[in-house]
Amino acid sequence: MKALTELQIRPRMKELEGWEFKNDALHTSFEFKDFKDTFSVMTRIAFEAEKLQHHPNWCNVYNYLEISLSTHDANGVTEKDFELAKIIDELVS
Repeated sequence: MKALTELQIRPRMKELEGWEFKNDALHTSFEFKDFKDTFSVMTRIAFEAEKLQHHPNWCNVYNYLEISLSTHDANGVTEKDFELAKIIDELVS
C-alpha cells in the first residue's frame, strides 16, 4: 500500500472528527469514565485492528487513551489508517 500525500490527506481529515494529521500520522485522544471503560474500548479496537491486520500505536493511562495511526511499511498514512480511524470513531461513539 502506498502512502498518501499531504494534499490527499488534508481534505480527508474532514471525514474524521477529533483527529489531526501531524508527524506523518493521524492522531486522536479520548477520555473515558474510568480504566474499565477505557480498556473495554481498547479491546474492541484490538479485535477490529486484528481483522484489518493494521494495528494502532497507542498509550493508555487510567482513563485516557492516545492513538496514532500510520502505516509503517509505507512510511506514512494510507487508506488503511483512514479505515481504522473510522472504525475507532464508530466504536467510541
